[in-house]
Amino acid sequence: MSEDVQQAPAGGEGAGVESLPGGARAALEAVLMVLDQPATDIELATAVDLPVAQVSALLHELQEDYDGGGSPGRAPRGFELRKLAGGWRIFSRSDFADIVSGFVLEGQTARLTQAALETLAVIAYRQPVARSRVSAIRGVNVDSVVRTLVQRGLIEDSGTDPETGAVLYRTTSYFLERLGIGSLSELPELAPHLPGLEHLADIDESVY
Repeated sequence: MSEDVQQAPAGGEGAGVESLPGGARAALEAVLMVLDQPATDIELATAVDLPVAQVSALLHELQEDYDGGGSPGRAPRGFELRKLAGGWRIFSRSDFADIVSGFVLEGQTARLTQAALETLAVIAYRQPVARSRVSAIRGVNVDSVVRTLVQRGLIEDSGTDPETGAVLYRTTSYFLERLGIGSLSELPELAPHLPGLEHLADIDESVY
């Protein structure tokens, strides 16, 4: 990329950024706050429509500010600006990893709904299994429930069905950990835990 392109990102409205509350610095922070992957100096400069050199200087200022620099006795923030993989992104500070992970895991341990438990049971006892089969067995659409189970780390993609191309799902090691068992062979009998799915094997055979 030429020097001209780096110094003058497309847009032509850089002066407008300076008129916003907090100016260019605040505008850059606003962009950094919504990143889900590192962004380069050029990408950030393009976003705020400012020269790359100016944005690079601002990024280093923000990094120093978050680390507690600039004023005597100033404490570092709970977050930090890191440059990695060729780009910049805001992260929670590593010193608070235990607190952050505790908060995240607390949300992950919330009780599953009955629908989620039944869907998880079908996958656990019939894995690898396609979402369409789980829906057919339960008699309802399970798309949102499957997404929830994937987000919770209880199930994962297990490839595709060679005949239909449908995504197959299986339980994860985290699922075994949560149940306190070492392998799927230790799964308990289903009937006592989920009344209504005690005849899962018969239902599964009758679907196809």
